[in-house]
Amino acid sequence: MPRTGVIHVMHRARALGFTPDHPEWANLGQGAPSTAELPGAAPRIERIACDTWDLEYAPVVGRRDLRQKVAEFYNHFHRQGKASQYTWRNVCIAPGGRAALTRVAAALGNVNLGHFIPDYTAYEELLSVFRSFTSIPILLDPKSGYRMAPSDLEREIVCRGLGALLASNPCNPTGRLVAGEELAQWVALSRRHDCALIMDEFYAHYVYGGREGRVSAAEFVEDVDRDPVLVVDGVTKNWRYPGWRLGWILGPAEVVEAVASAGSFLDGGANHPLQRAAADLLSPEVAEREMAAIRAEFGRKREYLLRALQGLGFVVEAAPEGAFYVWASLEALPAKFRDAMVFFERALEEKVIVVPGQFFDVNPGKRRPHSCYRDHLRLSFGPDMEVLERGVAGLSRMLGR
Repeated sequence: MPRTGVIHVMHRARALGFTPDHPEWANLGQGAPSTAELPGAAPRIERIACDTWDLEYAPVVGRRDLRQKVAEFYNHFHRQGKASQYTWRNVCIAPGGRAALTRVAAALGNVNLGHFIPDYTAYEELLSVFRSFTSIPILLDPKSGYRMAPSDLEREIVCRGLGALLASNPCNPTGRLVAGEELAQWVALSRRHDCALIMDEFYAHYVYGGREGRVSAAEFVEDVDRDPVLVVDGVTKNWRYPGWRLGWILGPAEVVEAVASAGSFLDGGANHPLQRAAADLLSPEVAEREMAAIRAEFGRKREYLLRALQGLGFVVEAAPEGAFYVWASLEALPAKFRDAMVFFERALEEKVIVVPGQFFDVNPGKRRPHSCYRDHLRLSFGPDMEVLERGVAGLSRMLGR
């Protein structure tokens, strides 16, 4: 089995001596946020008590109390005043985001599934494993800031006969954010053309540019049991508990039953004690404190890394509106640094980890022989500030700046 994206990157780094607590290394390839205390955020959960029931298997679809908490969370933040409300029947708990997406993929029928390029690296293997659907790549143009106008999206859905569309929002790696009226039109297109909209919203709390609150396609759903909209999220990124591997799928009750059935043979269900602990994180007060703290801290790191990279000669075609990555072009650097894989290996010599852009050229089955992003990198501002500063110093040495 191939090592993909960040997995390959971290395997190479560990072979050269990287450990998470090594004082000389800087992991700018990190795909997880800092888990440290943030000013203003709720205290971190450090211990979880278990009772006898917690030691049993949890239901494959998840604990009912947590499912209800997830439904109430979306109703509070995205559906106040709307007639159609989510209930526990609209939620399926899964052991992490990849497991949630795998359940969705397993439940898809014989359809054309559209996906964007660039996008999350794990989609490549996900879309390669299952043969019941055909993956259709949709290339995003850097000249438009990697955006897809609703009119262009409708043409893709109709002309390519898409029965489903998969996208991360905010996008990993570009930071592109679909929100407001634009997102409303995406949901309307899904409803009008009966095209399942699968929104990976694991970075929904990481939004910048003065935007308050969080972003979700759930806000624009008219009927929670009829609109073909699935939201995938979890505590991994948005609450900064990546080690918990706890996620969920939100959508029509009939679809939730299907993805729960897929979970019965794919993964068996999520960790039981952590499901009970996660319920407290979903209270509006805790979530609002976490969102505000994330916007402040990660917004500061975003500004720092953007300025630093531009000062080193990187070209940032679109500043990230969400998530915690900068998608940078190497086109303006000296010729010897313009190949992302070469850059990656040279950076390892300086004990700096970055992720080559070609890993985000989602290419199921390797049907396309060439990558569009051999001259791009993804750099993360997920780590603590001192790690970012160490990484920038290493890149500066490497580039002779």
